[in-house]
Amino acid sequence: MAEASQSKAGARAGRGLSREPIVETALARIDRVGTQGLSMRSLAQELDVEAMSLYRYVHGREDLLEAVVALLMGDLTARLDDEVAEHWQGFLQSVAHHVRRIAIEHPRAFPLVATRHPSAPWLRPPLRSVEVVDTFLSALLERGFSDEQAVGAYRSFSSFLLGQLLLESATRGAETAPASEPLDEGGADIPEHDGREGLEDAPQVARLRALLSEDRSDEEFEASLEALLDRLDGELTQ
Repeated sequence: MAEASQSKAGARAGRGLSREPIVETALARIDRVGTQGLSMRSLAQELDVEAMSLYRYVHGREDLLEAVVALLMGDLTARLDDEVAEHWQGFLQSVAHHVRRIAIEHPRAFPLVATRHPSAPWLRPPLRSVEVVDTFLSALLERGFSDEQAVGAYRSFSSFLLGQLLLESATRGAETAPASEPLDEGGADIPEHDGREGLEDAPQVARLRALLSEDRSDEEFEASLEALLDRLDGELTQ
């Protein structure tokens, strides 16, 4: 009888729930206390429901964290779709400022964008969703970039954003220590198989997969270092 009463209470508490407000509440909690303070139990308490009620909509903490990343990236995708800058420099400036806005508004959540499972293993943070990368590549190709130039710009641009914005997030309270072992609440691995997302709606990502998969980290590091040294040298000689 006691178990039945608890089950009924949980069902009553879970009425009116849906995935969207659960994810939005999780993001708000991360904004306040960081990812280490997020668990299915703490989230249920905040929503004033039984913890088991959440599992109808999310498969566990791993799924929840992936959904938070998807929420942040979905907002970025919507903003880029509305971007009408005619010149490629204006487009890249807009992308950079949109991503920085996410880092500023959600500094404790932003590191998730850099550490969670990518939509495809050859995509880089923080422009790691298939939709965002396809929009990025398509915009540059439409503005006269070759395949190699577009992928090269994507690599350099991602490296710049990641380094700059992770540092900025840390100064705003983001956790920079190694992440603890994820809580396997619910038995989820990658939420709803988001990490195996198909490329049917991302033609440029699919077409340029080979270029995107190349490891050019050595030459990229040296090029970035040389650019920094050249800038410092120019400041000294002014």
